[in-house]
Amino acid sequence: MTITGYASAINPIGKANGTNLWKLHSTRGYRFSSIFTYNNPLAFGRSVFMGYHLRRPRKHIGPLQVVCMDYPRPELENTVNFLEAAYLSSSFRTSPRPNKPLQVVIVGAGLAGLSTAKYLADAGHMPILLEARDVLGGKVAAWKDNDGDWYETGLHIFFGAYPNMQNLFGELGINDRLQWKEHSMIFAMPSKPGEFSRFDFPEVLPAPLNGIWAILKNNEMLTWSEKVQFAIGLLPAMIGGQAYVEAQDGLTVKEWMRKQGIPDRVTDEVFIAMSKALNFINPDELSMQCILIALNRFLQEKHGSKMAFLDGNPPERLCMPIVDHIQSLGGQVQLNSRIQKIELNNDKTAKCLILGNGNKIEGDAYVFATPVDILKLLIPEDWKELPYFRRLAKLVGVPVINVHIWFDRKLKNTYDHLLFSRSPLLSVYADMSVTCKEYYDPNRSMLELVFAPAKDWISCSDSEIIEATMKELEKLFPDEISADQSKAKILKYHVVKTPRSVYKTVPNCEPCRPIQRSPIEGFYLAGDYTKQKYLASMEGAVLSGKLCAQAIVQVTEAVIS
Repeated sequence: MTITGYASAINPIGKANGTNLWKLHSTRGYRFSSIFTYNNPLAFGRSVFMGYHLRRPRKHIGPLQVVCMDYPRPELENTVNFLEAAYLSSSFRTSPRPNKPLQVVIVGAGLAGLSTAKYLADAGHMPILLEARDVLGGKVAAWKDNDGDWYETGLHIFFGAYPNMQNLFGELGINDRLQWKEHSMIFAMPSKPGEFSRFDFPEVLPAPLNGIWAILKNNEMLTWSEKVQFAIGLLPAMIGGQAYVEAQDGLTVKEWMRKQGIPDRVTDEVFIAMSKALNFINPDELSMQCILIALNRFLQEKHGSKMAFLDGNPPERLCMPIVDHIQSLGGQVQLNSRIQKIELNNDKTAKCLILGNGNKIEGDAYVFATPVDILKLLIPEDWKELPYFRRLAKLVGVPVINVHIWFDRKLKNTYDHLLFSRSPLLSVYADMSVTCKEYYDPNRSMLELVFAPAKDWISCSDSEIIEATMKELEKLFPDEISADQSKAKILKYHVVKTPRSVYKTVPNCEPCRPIQRSPIEGFYLAGDYTKQKYLASMEGAVLSGKLCAQAIVQVTEAVIS
């Protein structure tokens, strides 16, 4: 996409208006066309209309048109959090150019590593990004099967309350790759198989009134008495702000709810689903801090809870633009580069990284942007007794399973949106053949489902997991799916297991989260488990990378001055 004008993220100096028509040919012989108009009040543009149309190629007789409309990109650019994120991004571009750029070796090409490398490159340094696998993305990795269909590590949702992620899309010029959905949260009703309950956020109301209205209008999941009790219980969090939120880290969701006098039914009806969506575990394990961080963002920002899907597979549609940006500024990205050991100097600082093939990589600084469980396996013995590293023992990745099922027909009991299953085995799901342009199919559905909690299932066979999933889907699609496949039939499936995903956010983990700059000179950490104000999420990963890059730049500038 070409933007014909721009404005500074902090000081508006111009506006751009335009129309863009583009076409993408799918492997199934269909053609997508997307028309959208954008207005650029700040740095990166704001789409006012976005949608796509599916047409049969002209050689077919009979023009069939299926229209799938996305919602306008919300006005995020004027929010405090967006502007703070934009200012941090701009600080790298405007920082003094180093006389001798640092060669920074970064381990892990997930969003944290990619973000670290991107912002270091913006600041004039030379990142070398090493990824053990043959695919980009870490927890957003995806693979293409023999039929040309993609299957992913997880079902990824991009919220309006992700300011650093939203800035990143704008900086890369790929805002149009987010498909925004209606401002709603949709929950299945276990007591009414096949039915759903909605929380609809009205566009005409500001935050938090739009969220309050959404809750008050829903009378299917909570009674008025329960709503009032929940609202009263939540008041301390709304009044106390971030300090109060952080102080609740010692309580589970269930403990906090009972302490505030909130009925258990509120937890059962709403927060089991929310807990599993946020951290893949139930409310009796999850730290209340995690829930309050999400609620603060969702309630305080008008578009905070608005959701978008990426328009295709994450490695190509999100990660590759970051790689292209890094390489355009002189950085390097190397796949199939697994780290075997951190070799130390006599003063116990990092000397080099030894790869699995025996090669050595040296740098002026080193960043580990791997999951915390991998980092702990590679920490040198001489570092393990330092409190900074010793505290990492409490941070342990949570298992999660992502399931993809292709059916022989188009399922009707679904939405163009993320759905909370409220199943004991499933967390959230979506019909990706409807929600995502690249995966669109007018004749067959592909359900992508998060199987959680997964600790009792991670060692089970794929067929066992699919069998259990089908029994749950029978409740969600009673007229269309039966566990014995006498209705909709499975054409194929993929099961992706992640034995250690995001860190398990149980109580009292917050003091164990490390800052990005370690006590070892020249050694840094990035990852959503490191200290940053968002959840263990894509937003947290991107922000951790920015904070890591900021720490390196600040140390460099201090040495120069």
